[in-house]
Amino acid sequence: MFRSLATKAYSSTARCLKTNSGFPGALMNQRNMSKHSTETDEEFDARYEAYFNRKDIDGWELRKAMNDLTTMDLVPEPKLISAALRACRRVNDYALAVRYLEAIKYKCGNRVKEIYPYILQEIRPTLNELGISTPEEMGYDKPELALKNVDDIH
Repeated sequence: MFRSLATKAYSSTARCLKTNSGFPGALMNQRNMSKHSTETDEEFDARYEAYFNRKDIDGWELRKAMNDLTTMDLVPEPKLISAALRACRRVNDYALAVRYLEAIKYKCGNRVKEIYPYILQEIRPTLNELGISTPEEMGYDKPELALKNVDDIH
């Protein structure tokens, strides 16, 4: 039975494949590459800002957009962060806003002392307007139950 299923699967797959060589059933190595993006930085920012500013955005869509931005090799502009924080307020998810600020700090990498204060300075009016505290203001930047290093005891 397995042999007949495998033969049927192979024959249906071979029918679907097209080749340049003309041999039926021969596999063709073909690259499916996407076109290069010609989107400028301003268009990129405008697209995400418009997405975050949608009135009907829900929690799942908000998390999806934040996750997409977090996985990209960039630190979002402060206007995108402000739009995301306002979207967090619209869906009434304070924890997501704080976690997103933590992700932004993590995205700054080894230049966190240069980039993160600038971002906080730029989004401070939004944070004050929405009543959102930064992780540092809430003490999340220091471990709560950390043990002392044994090398520092003496």
